[in-house]
Amino acid sequence: MNLAIYQIDAFTDTLFSGNPAAVIPLDHWLDATLMQQIAFENNLSETVFFVPAAQDSGSDFEIRWFTPEVEINLCGHATLAASYVIFQILGLNKDSLVFQSQSGPLKVRKNGDLFEMDFPSWKPSECNNPPVNLRSALGGAEIISLSKSRDLLVELPNEKEVRECMPDFSQILQTGYKIIVTARGDQVDFVSRFFAPTAGINEDPVTGSAHSQLIPFWSEKLQKEKMTALQLSRRGGKIFCAQRGDRVMMSGTCVFYMKGEIEIK
Repeated sequence: MNLAIYQIDAFTDTLFSGNPAAVIPLDHWLDATLMQQIAFENNLSETVFFVPAAQDSGSDFEIRWFTPEVEINLCGHATLAASYVIFQILGLNKDSLVFQSQSGPLKVRKNGDLFEMDFPSWKPSECNNPPVNLRSALGGAEIISLSKSRDLLVELPNEKEVRECMPDFSQILQTGYKIIVTARGDQVDFVSRFFAPTAGINEDPVTGSAHSQLIPFWSEKLQKEKMTALQLSRRGGKIFCAQRGDRVMMSGTCVFYMKGEIEIK
């Protein structure tokens, strides 16, 4: 069995920045164990697989995402990368598509070089029982507020504190949480970083699913619907954001890096 594989840098217009994702188009689903093995072999933060959806499903494709360690329920940058492959390489001849996923339908619209993703809004609620080692796990960072949705969202005093945060990944692993640190931005509305050793990723370069939580958090705090965000990883990435009721909009660009072939005997 031979499978095409693409590597795409998402949420960037510059090669070797943003978040790289492996994209594997399929005719039908492989066994989940095999998809997990492929993701482990790729050793990127996410490998995304998609198959054509049933004609009467109301969707164009079904989509699944795997880190090197686990299957996850939502991934923004790999969805962006899959959309790039479908529109730009496979030549889908329409302006939008719908993925069916574990997190429900995800609509993506192509607007010039931008891909606009319609994702669920996961507004975090106040967290009153933080892990006892949380501040230590974040290198002693001063915590302004703490809330939780799928992940733990930790607000720090300013962009400098987010940029210079020195996490202890072994301690973060002990908390059992994936952790977002965030603050108001200096040149953008907000900044963040994302730590997920529980999913086999110490620090993710740019994380769309984290922004399903960050966008409603900052939209309420800043009293803004449209915002621009930066994820302050080493590779870095820019996300154009909007709050739309119970949905969030995330837009970004992609850069093609590589096409290859997987041979499985």
